[in-house]
Amino acid sequence: MKEYSAFENAREKARALVDKMTVEEAASQLRYDSPAIERLGIPAYNWWNEGLHGLARSGISTVFPQAIALAATFDDGLVKNIGDITATEARAKYNAYQSFGDRDIYKGLTIWAPNINIFRDPRWGRGQETYGEDPFLTAAMGIAYTEGLQGDGDVLKTAACAKHLAVHSGPEALRHEFDAKASDYDLEDTYLYAFEELIKKAHVEGVMGAYNRVNGEPACASQMLMGKLSEWGFGGYFVSDCWAINDFHAHHMITANAVESAAMALNAGCDVNCGCCYVNLLAALEAGLVTEDRIREACVHLFTTRMKLSMFDKCEYDDIPYTVVACPEHKAKARKAAEEAIVLLENNGILPLDSTKIKTLAVIGPTADSTAVLDGNYNGTSDEYCTFLRGLQEGFDGRVIYAEGCHLFKDRTSVLAQKDDRLAEACAAAANADAVVLCVGLDASIEGEEGDTGNEFASGDKTDLRLPESQRRLVETIKKAGKPIICVVAAGSAINTGFAPDALLHAWYAGAEGGRALADIIMGRVSPSGKLPVTFYKDSDRLPEFTDYSMDGRTYRYIKDNYNVLYPFGYGLTYSKTEVSELDYNDGKASVTVTNTGSFDTDDVLQLYIKIQSDDCRENYHLCGFERITLKAGETKRCVIRTDEKALTYVTPDGRRVRCDKFTLYASTHQPDSLSCKLTGTGFVKTDQVV
Repeated sequence: MKEYSAFENAREKARALVDKMTVEEAASQLRYDSPAIERLGIPAYNWWNEGLHGLARSGISTVFPQAIALAATFDDGLVKNIGDITATEARAKYNAYQSFGDRDIYKGLTIWAPNINIFRDPRWGRGQETYGEDPFLTAAMGIAYTEGLQGDGDVLKTAACAKHLAVHSGPEALRHEFDAKASDYDLEDTYLYAFEELIKKAHVEGVMGAYNRVNGEPACASQMLMGKLSEWGFGGYFVSDCWAINDFHAHHMITANAVESAAMALNAGCDVNCGCCYVNLLAALEAGLVTEDRIREACVHLFTTRMKLSMFDKCEYDDIPYTVVACPEHKAKARKAAEEAIVLLENNGILPLDSTKIKTLAVIGPTADSTAVLDGNYNGTSDEYCTFLRGLQEGFDGRVIYAEGCHLFKDRTSVLAQKDDRLAEACAAAANADAVVLCVGLDASIEGEEGDTGNEFASGDKTDLRLPESQRRLVETIKKAGKPIICVVAAGSAINTGFAPDALLHAWYAGAEGGRALADIIMGRVSPSGKLPVTFYKDSDRLPEFTDYSMDGRTYRYIKDNYNVLYPFGYGLTYSKTEVSELDYNDGKASVTVTNTGSFDTDDVLQLYIKIQSDDCRENYHLCGFERITLKAGETKRCVIRTDEKALTYVTPDGRRVRCDKFTLYASTHQPDSLSCKLTGTGFVKTDQVV
């Protein structure tokens, strides 16, 4: 990835162009919907485009699994490839749209992704957009996606944007007025980690602020946060979250009106306003609240990005044809991503399914034939969806009987019917089958962003970790049928299904090819290999208060014990068993032997964890390296994972990052905790090191 300094020519060209603008023209370019300046040959440009897991909101595109599912792959190479495909389709669309004079929203080259906030609480509806609870994994996946989006040529393929800076993870209902309190320790150790990494290592072109305040300052005008960007050498553009600047006066009550809010944001370093406040910049200039130099400086930042994207010159990406959009090769990658993302949490031996014994399969549940559970949020639209039901109809040799069973969350599917109007049909399906695939879960109408369509119950956040009541009644009913149950959960977060099925698969929001991926796994054509990027808890009532941003008691790094842990971070079963041995560490490289001791070819994820041996270190241990591996049955490999210098540091209680003197390194296909060992039936190896 090229550094910002490699684009000095773009900055010079931007400055020369901005020098030709009147101040009124320059101010107009700081809006997300920047108008044309015809006399200078500058076309209109809309900065707002989305591409969280494939190009979004722009008609047809390849719909990949949701970001949290991509994190579950622990495959940064795949994630980089998906970023590149997203950029390819964005360029193809941009080229086509420009040829027809369409410069509307969601049609530009500035992609407002990835979301690298930390998924600290499983109730947060937008947690599905993130790469999970671990700063190291989040940074690794965010770097990979950014590199894929931006490319490594002389021109940015698209411009990625790290969001939302920072200390932002719910509650959604309070986000416009909430003040997130975070210690210097938690800022350095958790909340700012991935942003620093993406700026320093991937040179992410954009950063988006958050809605909330951080320790009293609005995130889109925070002297502390803007100071961090300067400290890290950020050389791109800063954008507000959408209508966040309005919150300064409307909800945070720290300014008197929109003119003051616009001035506060611009003076702090916010270059472009997603929203409407910056229509007041000229009034702020007239009132002496901002300077012309600051307006021009922000404009130079924005046109530098546009120059890096070669919007005013020919470039290598102009010839990307529209026909690459949703092409078979891209869909095949979406299927592979879904296969790697699905996590097998329980299996008493029923999977992979033996089609010589199971002749009839009942596929039951409100998520079985839903395309919404494939999409997640911030999604594109596929020209073809393979639901879980369709995937099993295509991939299972025997008879498939389908029943919806219940509504996703309402107590009936038909308005005129009585409560539980689809339960009898579900019972009939189960009674006439040899086994049941029970498809339950959520979708973005009840788990997502505040303001999304629906958002039942808590502005998109979950009120607890259970399935909706209608689905809980369905589960209890199907259990009584006495048939083997393979439970498939579609959700972007931790769910406690409340019962013990014969097999439990967490499918996330699996993308348009999710049904085929699920069928491949259930039928044994592919061994599951996904790992949890978040801790699955038993009960949300045992968690810290949702509004408490201290990391104490949160995530695997700070949980004091496992009494409330259902499934640990990093956990996931395969159809085989991977044993680790002979761990050595030297000069930043960990070498470990891995052996597939089972009878099934499989992928797995080798994970490295480090425990700093210092009285000042508050963490249990943290992930410091990982590698996805492929092993034939009985195969042994020697794997090497590099750790960077930051892995050997820890944060002191007052927020300083220092290098450690002693540490313990652990290697396994899971965390080095007793619950993971019990659930997988495999152990770990460790080595003590003195630096």
